[in-house]
Amino acid sequence: MSTLIPQQFVEAQNASVQQMFAFSNTAFEGIEKLTALNLQVVKATLAENQALLMKMLSAKPEELVTLSTSLAKPAAEKLAAYNRHVFAILSGVQGDLSSTAQSQLQQHQSDAHAFVESLTTNAPLVPNVVVTE
Repeated sequence: MSTLIPQQFVEAQNASVQQMFAFSNTAFEGIEKLTALNLQVVKATLAENQALLMKMLSAKPEELVTLSTSLAKPAAEKLAAYNRHVFAILSGVQGDLSSTAQSQLQQHQSDAHAFVESLTTNAPLVPNVVVTE
């Protein structure tokens, strides 16, 4: 029996493990980016809320209404910017995973084709034997 097939099996398992780690690393990088974005947002929000609280404490009662209405538009813009950043991160991760998966699919198809070719070229020639009872 040839050692070619067990060696190919080991190589295929090794490639599968490498693919799993590549996918995991890509996903983890996306999580890191989302975490960094969320930390930036929390830090900025805390600083803005502190400044806003100081303004509110020093404002006259009639100024509080204008102060609260002036905050609605920037809050909506910030939310939209945050959503754009999240979408960009997720799109990047999805694109990386898709391109990796596509290249791996092509590699598997090529390997399968080569495997079938090697089996057909290395197959022993057996005459057609018909057994009748």
